[in-house]
Amino acid sequence: MPQTHHLDKNAIVYRWDRDAPPALTVDPGDTVVFETPEITRGQIGPDSTADALLNLDFDLIHQISGPVAIRSAEPGDTLIVDIVEVKPKGWGYSFVTPGFNLLKDDPAFQTPFLMHWDLTGGRTAEFKPGIVVPFEPFCGVMGLAPGEPGAHSTVPPRRVGGNLDIRQLVAGTTLYLPVEAPGGLFSCGDCHATQGDGEVCGTGIEMEATVTLRFDLRKGENLPELRYQMRGAMTASWNTAGWYCTTGHGPDLWIDTQNAVRYMIDWLKQEHGLNDHEALILCSVAMDLKISETVDAPNWLVSACMPLGIFEGGG
Repeated sequence: MPQTHHLDKNAIVYRWDRDAPPALTVDPGDTVVFETPEITRGQIGPDSTADALLNLDFDLIHQISGPVAIRSAEPGDTLIVDIVEVKPKGWGYSFVTPGFNLLKDDPAFQTPFLMHWDLTGGRTAEFKPGIVVPFEPFCGVMGLAPGEPGAHSTVPPRRVGGNLDIRQLVAGTTLYLPVEAPGGLFSCGDCHATQGDGEVCGTGIEMEATVTLRFDLRKGENLPELRYQMRGAMTASWNTAGWYCTTGHGPDLWIDTQNAVRYMIDWLKQEHGLNDHEALILCSVAMDLKISETVDAPNWLVSACMPLGIFEGGG
């Protein structure tokens, strides 16, 4: 019979490592309830000010829960992860810190900015009076140990998962991960109450969470990269009052993205009275980025889309 296991938030790792001892070993078909911590190991708390961002120890960033070994998982198999629930705790935060965001070289973002969120409402959080953001909670980090020996950073994504920040990995979605190490050694964390595509300020709404996942296994599938399957609308909670979109074009998708976001920040400042930092954070937690076209050389086109339903009166 499938069993349900619990992993408390003290079972953490800071690196992927195929030789790390598992905190838990489960069978295919089992469910694991993870108590995931926020990513800074307490360096940011509910009473912190922006000054805390100037002294962050990045060696302690990205603590994630695990690893969980799945019995009989071998290289070449596919680990199936059904996302059952991601439940926020009561407090979260977003920040802008110098040197760590999409617009890190812009003069407006050379000072730190920290925003606290009250998540006790369960489904939404107020950004400012007249701007309310709905939750679509998910794990920013989900993945397996790489097959190469040694410790590997949790910061970049890989074919076996990692720091994905795929905002569609909400409850009801299934993630498929190629196994490279015996047992797979799954870990997760970096949970967000919500986040826009791109996470352009460097954070979503960061939080602690209770994460319930069910694991299964397909033998010998040899996936080239991770995949996922959604069972609902792409942005279900946002589609209430239309969208306002800005664009950036040119031969470099990175610069195109930066410009599309800059234009959205300008609009938020002009139309909704936000300052630069507030506008960048709202872009990071609510705005979706789209690669609108990449075929008509020499220029590509990126769209930045803000859901108008978050604004009182539909924007």
